[in-house]
Amino acid sequence: MSNTKAILDLAKKTILSESDAIRNLNTLLNDDFVHSVSCIIASKGRVIITGVGKSAIIAAKIVATFNSTGTPAIFMHAADAIHGDLGTIQENDVVICISKSGSTPEIKMLVPLIKRGKNKLIGMTGNIDSFLGQQADFVLNTFVQKEACPNNLAPTTSTTAQLVMGDALAICLLDLKGFSSNDFAKYHPGGSLGKRLYLTVADIATNNQKPEVDAHTDIKNVIVEISEKMLGVSAVTENGKIVGVVTDGDIRRMLNKYDDFSGLKAQDVMSTNPKTIQIDVLAIKALELMQENGISQLLAVDGNKYVGIVHLHNLINEGIL
Repeated sequence: MSNTKAILDLAKKTILSESDAIRNLNTLLNDDFVHSVSCIIASKGRVIITGVGKSAIIAAKIVATFNSTGTPAIFMHAADAIHGDLGTIQENDVVICISKSGSTPEIKMLVPLIKRGKNKLIGMTGNIDSFLGQQADFVLNTFVQKEACPNNLAPTTSTTAQLVMGDALAICLLDLKGFSSNDFAKYHPGGSLGKRLYLTVADIATNNQKPEVDAHTDIKNVIVEISEKMLGVSAVTENGKIVGVVTDGDIRRMLNKYDDFSGLKAQDVMSTNPKTIQIDVLAIKALELMQENGISQLLAVDGNKYVGIVHLHNLINEGIL
């Protein structure tokens, strides 16, 4: 039991230590952050982000965040840069160099080469008095008191601080560029995240079977229609327009109410005010409407014309839910 407590205590201490360091970043922000954002916005090139060791891994993640939020970025490992990859940097590019100490051998070799190319250099470092801190055009201070590592050696808190500073840059750039959810969908077409932003009701409903009866269809054929189309529901239509709906629940209630239902028609058991949704609406809105009303399917319409069904299972299969 004591071992369990010790493990949890250490985990909590690590999280609190890192959260305190992140909170302290607020006090380190200054005009250089603003100038960095403005520099990137004004640039006609890309953002080249570089680092070595664990900082290189953070650089790669920030590149991914930039690219997914509308700021073109490329990762360049600092060690590779001084062995041939320096050509990655083009004339109008802005370079962000990440280093906790700001004085590693690779950084000391790389920075003068970047400066020689006259590219704007943004330094992200935990030591603003370091070589990188002194040479950069703008400095993003990611100082931390100590690492979460008990030996104060393994990059933990410092890399978290770098990552958060990168996120702050990305979000500011996103906002200034007016990057919208539609833009986000363009860059994230795959997976459930993208589908939430572009998949419409039409994309789903038109691929489903289309259960449909008229008001005078006898109840046996209504049940057959619901069963064969396997969506738990059938629209009741007149001249292509919806006048009602019969669901599995309506059939169960009918069975409880009537001993003999052989003479019943669809109009006798249907609900006359079914929930509908236009086909050009995003599928995520269909999910919200289902949740609000405690239902598992909606009738899809194009104007007033019945088009088909969108079912909760469709949304689950698409990863929307």
